Parts: sequence; structure tokens; C-alpha cells
Amino acid sequence: MRWRVAASGTIILLVGAMVSLAVAGEAGPSGWVWTLPKGVAPPPVPADNRMSAAKVALGRRLFYEADLSVDGTMSCATCHGQRSSFTDGSITHPGVHGDPGLRNVPTLVNVAWNRPLNWADPAVKTLEQQALVPIMGDDPVEMGMKGMETEIVRRLSANSCYRSLFRAAFPEEEGLISMAAVTRALAAYERTIISFDTPWDRSRAGGAPLPEEARRGEQVFRGKGGCVRCHGGINFTDNHLHPFATTARDAGAMRATGRAEDRNRFRTPGLRNVALTAPYLHDGSAATLDAAIMAHGGMIRQTQAERAAIIAFLDQLSDLAITRDPRFSVPPAECETGF
Repeated sequence: MRWRVAASGTIILLVGAMVSLAVAGEAGPSGWVWTLPKGVAPPPVPADNRMSAAKVALGRRLFYEADLSVDGTMSCATCHGQRSSFTDGSITHPGVHGDPGLRNVPTLVNVAWNRPLNWADPAVKTLEQQALVPIMGDDPVEMGMKGMETEIVRRLSANSCYRSLFRAAFPEEEGLISMAAVTRALAAYERTIISFDTPWDRSRAGGAPLPEEARRGEQVFRGKGGCVRCHGGINFTDNHLHPFATTARDAGAMRATGRAEDRNRFRTPGLRNVALTAPYLHDGSAATLDAAIMAHGGMIRQTQAERAAIIAFLDQLSDLAITRDPRFSVPPAECETGF
């Protein structure tokens, strides 16, 4: 097995008005227990893919597994690197054959609450579905494994650690290694990439107030700037598809739906850790946050000082700890046991 290494991070979550170190969830007597701030509902989990520690451990190992790509050069972590808040810092990422990526790599932070799961395909409603897109997709080719499900199973079955982890994660299937199990494990792991510990979260919970410029920026964000109309909620997104000018190469949601009314429509991205995920927009065409704001009419709606204040506010949505937590880093060489 060949590994592609990304760095590590920490999840520090708010519980009521307190700040505490916590994992995204843990196994309890009645199953998985989510550790979330007061008022935040657990993300949706399919009934046929209940959370478990073994499943998350398997999913983490698969997330870093380059043998899920045709030539063993690309893993999920190749594009979704932890140090960059589970993005890659590129405009778009080329596939294993050098095909140019169509869209900018989105962050996986709090992805479990996203609907749809990607930039512009409303049919992709679960992380289990989304996991197949980079592995099996061919427009564009990313990991290049379309039609090679049997080869993936063969590669994983040759590894004793995977055999052990699949048995622990899917005892009801007697450890059967299949693409369905692969995507369910990946989805379980991705649901644990959770961040609600930022200066903004701590301020709302009674901690230190935000810097003055950031407070002004939040006022513009929620008021004159109109940003909150699309970037609202706990993750600063309405999860809706909105029209946005684009290139002829990318027709937005119309590529998936075939409906003319979906031309140039893209899902609103969340803004948590946005200061860590440049470049911006669905095509990566905005190198800076200021450029992204300008692309949304910032030149007309805000002064330069107001845009600077908005950016100061967005900086307060950063959780640097999640970019270093070893629970999200490359798995240990020694196989996990004891589930």
C-alpha cells in the first residue's frame, strides 16, 4: 500500500457557554454519541451506515489510501489536505492522467451538514454517494478507477490490516470488502471532520470579544453587505444553488440536471475556515478573499474599508486546531485494534 501524507489538526468544541476539548463523537452504550455545541443538531446519518469507532478508523485509513487510484499516486487526502483545512491550495487539481480539474477543491470541514455534497449536483445527497465521484468519475477523471471495482477490492483484500478493519467495521457483513463498504467507511470518517471552535464561536459563548474591526465587519456582513442572505446558519451557507457568472466550460448544475434553468448555478460554500482555503469560488478564479467579495458585487456594495472589515470578520471563523489534530492525520503504520 502507498500513502499520501497530509498534516494533522484538533477539534475543540463549544458545549453551551463552555469550551472543551472533544472528539466529533464517540461510542456510547447505545451507539455513537455526537459531541456538539448547544443548539447544533447532529448531521444526518443514513440508517444503513450507523457510526462506529471501527468504521471511522477504517475510513481514515482509506482516506489516505493511494491504492484507491488507478496508478497509486492519488488519495482523497491528496486534494483534501489537512493543513489547508482539507483543501489543496490549487485553482483546480489535475487528475491522475493530467486532466484539468473542473472546479476548485471544496473543504471537508463540517461537510456532513452540506446538501448537496458538491458544487453543483443536487442529486448527490449523501457522503456515501459523493465518495464515488472522485474514485469512479470520468468527467473529469480524478482517481481513474471507473469500472475497476474488482481491482480495488483485490488491492484492499491483500492487506491484513484492511481485512481486520473491515471485519471490525462491518461485522454484520462478516468483513466483506466491497465498494459499498469502502464508501460507507469514508463517509463515516468524513462526518467526524467537525469544527465549531473559532474566535467567533468562543465570543458568542461568552469568551473574549472579537477585535473591533472584525465586529464592524460582521455588522456589514449581516447588514449593508447582504452577505448573510446566502451565507447564514451555523456553517455560513444556505446550501442552495445560486446563479453565478462562469466559463463556457462549466455550466454549473445544468451539467448534472440537464435543465436550462440550472445553467451557471452553484451551491453556496460555507465560510468556516475560509481564510485558510484560498483560492476561492467554484473555479478558483479569486486568489484572495477581497477578490471573492469583489466578484460578488463588493465594488458596488462596500467601500474598501468595509471589505477589509468583512475580511477581518472572516478571519475570526478560522479553527487552526483542526489543521493539526493527529486524529485527522495519516494513520499509524500499526493497524488499529481493540474496537
